[in-house]
Amino acid sequence: MKRSRTARLCAALAISASLTVAGISSATASDKTAPTSPVNAPKITQAMSDAMQRDLGLSANQVKTRLAQEEAARNTETDVRAALGDSYAGSWFDAKSGTLVVQTTERAKALGLGKGVTVHVVSHSRAELDGIKMGIDRFAGKSAPSAINGWTVDDRTNSVVVAVNSKKIDAAANTFLSSVKAMHSSIRVVEESSSPATYADVVGGWPYWINYAGRCSVGFAVYGGFVSAGHCGTPGSTASDQNGALLGTFAGSQFPGNDFSYISAAAGVNLWGYVEGYDGYWYYVYGSAQVPQGSGICRSGSTTGMWCGTLLDRGWTVNYPQGTVYNLTRTNVCAEPGDSGGSWLSANQAQGVTSGGSGNCSSGGTTYYQEVNPILATYGLTLITSP
Repeated sequence: MKRSRTARLCAALAISASLTVAGISSATASDKTAPTSPVNAPKITQAMSDAMQRDLGLSANQVKTRLAQEEAARNTETDVRAALGDSYAGSWFDAKSGTLVVQTTERAKALGLGKGVTVHVVSHSRAELDGIKMGIDRFAGKSAPSAINGWTVDDRTNSVVVAVNSKKIDAAANTFLSSVKAMHSSIRVVEESSSPATYADVVGGWPYWINYAGRCSVGFAVYGGFVSAGHCGTPGSTASDQNGALLGTFAGSQFPGNDFSYISAAAGVNLWGYVEGYDGYWYYVYGSAQVPQGSGICRSGSTTGMWCGTLLDRGWTVNYPQGTVYNLTRTNVCAEPGDSGGSWLSANQAQGVTSGGSGNCSSGGTTYYQEVNPILATYGLTLITSP
């Protein structure tokens, strides 16, 4: 199979100012970042390293270096957001430089962020753009015209992007786009050639069958059961393994709106804090710290196994045929029917569960996932982690 790749969603726009900050004070985030040499890389299995080498075009040593850089960027991002406050305008990991890129609306605040952080001064804060995106959410309601794929805040261009399937544009889509574009000058439209769909197979990573029929993938084991996608089953639906043995029952499920579920385990089911790599190995899960945009990421699913790529952007409102789902994360990793609900990892940190997308793992695709921490918070769950 060919390596999973999709073109970047957004072309670069002019940014009002850009600078690399050289100064650093004792209170800056950079004082606390971890070293970024290969020896400081977080622990992963050899199998995950192999998958990242295959899908990201890296050597074994480059995988270690990148993981160390991404972990440092993750730690820095948390402190930078707090330091910038209301002037924060987005951030992402830049694989070429190996550093965090941060945006702010206030030049004066950029000067104290620390060495090794690239800072852009832009017009709109993230809070302002989030508010504009929420306005589109309210306008669209539970669903938008079928040609509208979704919308999100695009940090890299300091704008709100609305994605539309150019092959399906009709009068309803044009009316929707005209109304949305009139809301604010930061809103722009990008055309795509396909539309997202959920990946439930009606016919974290292990397969399970819903009511002994449709198949999805386990996301992550939690104390008391496991989490997966909401479109896989409704409360009261059963989950069973390939031999028909009962794994548990859907205790909670949300779709559309959100796309997550909690399956309460049946008595005697063993729950393990790992992810299946479909290569003879299990992958470590040590926590659920979320990584910056631009980071490398891998997913496991019962149809296609383990594939890796890049976290493109967060906060997508995705317009599925069944209804709108909010706050999904978009990647250039492929997936196929039956992978729904499966695990997403960055190094050894749980990121989310597969929701849906477009394309496949032969020609490449775009896949969205629901972040795992909101699922844990909604149901009061705790991840089971690797020893």
